[in-house]
Amino acid sequence: MKVLVDFVVLIIIYFWKFYKKWKEKGRDILVVNTTMYIYLSFVLYFTLMPIITSLPFIFNHPYTPMNLVPFIDVTLGRGDFARQVGLNIIMTIPFGFLLPLVKKGNVRLLKVVFYTFLLSLGIELLQPLINNFRSADITDLITNVIGGSIGYVIYLIFKPLTTKILNYIGHR
Repeated sequence: MKVLVDFVVLIIIYFWKFYKKWKEKGRDILVVNTTMYIYLSFVLYFTLMPIITSLPFIFNHPYTPMNLVPFIDVTLGRGDFARQVGLNIIMTIPFGFLLPLVKKGNVRLLKVVFYTFLLSLGIELLQPLINNFRSADITDLITNVIGGSIGYVIYLIFKPLTTKILNYIGHR
């Protein structure tokens, strides 16, 4: 139920700040940017929410620093590390695919890696601050960047098809 507050705020922000602006730029831009917005909303859901209802309590628990030993869970055989690594890669594949569509123009792999790194770093630094049952891990950062890179490669493969689809949507 606490998460509902965050989603209501995200919906209000979408219609108040973005919808009209994106719609004026064309149907294709509206579709791509809205898809990215929905995707990022779900990333927030799986990584940080509830946010708003947690804000009054962010200083009520200790901040656990980021684990800086890459793949320590894998090497120590702790938890379901294969699942965590897989989910972190899968989570950012859409980001790597959608970013070049949102940015329009010549987006290269290094830019996708950089933006995926920033997205992941922000999430990892905020997780232990917002609630005390999440932790930050360098492995998540690495695997998220790998996922964004895979998404970019998928974008390159399907670029001709996505261009045709967006041109069709934009000219309807």
